[in-house]
Amino acid sequence: MPPKSKTDNAAMTALKHDLRDGAPGRLYLFHGEEAYLREYYVGRLKQALLPPGLEDFNLHTAQGKDCSAEWIEQAVDCLPMMSQRTLVLVTDFDLYGQGETARNKLAALFSALPDYCCLVFVYDLLPYKADGRSKLAAALKAHGSVVDFQRQSQGDLADWIARRFQAAGHSIAGEDARYLIFLCGELMTNLAGEIGKIAAYAPGQRVTRADIDAVAIPQVEAIVFQMTDAIARKDFNRAASVLADLLHSQEPPLRILATMGKYFRQLYTARLYLERGLGREALMTLWNLRSAYPADKLMDAARAFSLPWCRHAVLRCSQAELQLKSHYGQERELLTTLLAELAAGRRAIPC
Repeated sequence: MPPKSKTDNAAMTALKHDLRDGAPGRLYLFHGEEAYLREYYVGRLKQALLPPGLEDFNLHTAQGKDCSAEWIEQAVDCLPMMSQRTLVLVTDFDLYGQGETARNKLAALFSALPDYCCLVFVYDLLPYKADGRSKLAAALKAHGSVVDFQRQSQGDLADWIARRFQAAGHSIAGEDARYLIFLCGELMTNLAGEIGKIAAYAPGQRVTRADIDAVAIPQVEAIVFQMTDAIARKDFNRAASVLADLLHSQEPPLRILATMGKYFRQLYTARLYLERGLGREALMTLWNLRSAYPADKLMDAARAFSLPWCRHAVLRCSQAELQLKSHYGQERELLTTLLAELAAGRRAIPC
């Protein structure tokens, strides 16, 4: 099912137009953290360029470590067989890390690509770092499109989630779709897998929050929210149970503590803003939050804590991080002690 995306990326818009018109260009470079969209548009290019059954003759692929400027030249020179065009797909090739001779050769190739060839560079495991001052970058800009597949907005993601569930015979409320994003993160590849599990599990036509909680695997940030919410409700046993589940899942203790520290800094900010009569918009701006959902949860949680407690929690997380780095093998005990101290502080420090 095609994803719906809106970005300010002019290259993305041009790619969509090329595919809609059935006339893909000759040179593309795909990069960005949204792997789902990257793979989706690689698939669209294959559908548009390669007649069924003739992929072996007209698709030429190489991984970066096994590729060279010479290989790319040879692949581009291969004429199509019983097809209008060929597709040359190169993954994780360090364009700007090549020697000067190879870079010049590729720059000349980009300016003279034959009409029958579509050359695509895909960056998956290797980060794309452009050298804007080079002739190669100028040739790429002049003759191709660099498409950055960015994370999608919350509204677009919620709409996409609803369409995915609809394709599986289910529906979901917008609020529950946003809860799923909060719980499992914003990357579509991970969300697609969680949607598949939830759709297979949900007994009714309408997907509920209970269905999501039953089978979805939450990200660490969402679990820390649950743990801190339990502290706010003075439910230390629940908070300790959540921490135990995190440790049992082999989540690195330092990552757990780093996430806790970030959360309490955000909570401290939210409490400060409440004291000054500011709302979620200010919190979203300061912390670069892409969605109102976590901002609302932070503001609601901050109402249950005093400013002194929030300051105390931030300080204790910083101290615990230093302890964690110098007491190897005692991570579980240190984290449990920290949680107990925070829960005690919740009762002892005025609210």
